[in-house]
Amino acid sequence: MKVEEIRALGTRELEKQLEAAHQELFNLRLRLATKQLVNHREIPRVKKEIARLKTIIREKELGIR
Repeated sequence: MKVEEIRALGTRELEKQLEAAHQELFNLRLRLATKQLVNHREIPRVKKEIARLKTIIREKELGIR
């Protein structure tokens, strides 16, 4: 999801997206531990997505954009 699309979402939707991203990261780590993960680049991608979501949530809290 692109930054412009994320910024267009409301606070509730951002919280849902963040929760889903955390769940996806958990599942990826579990698959990594059980050696079922094929693409290891998925973990950093999800981490960056979580960081983007948290940044935009914080911007909305501070009224920056």
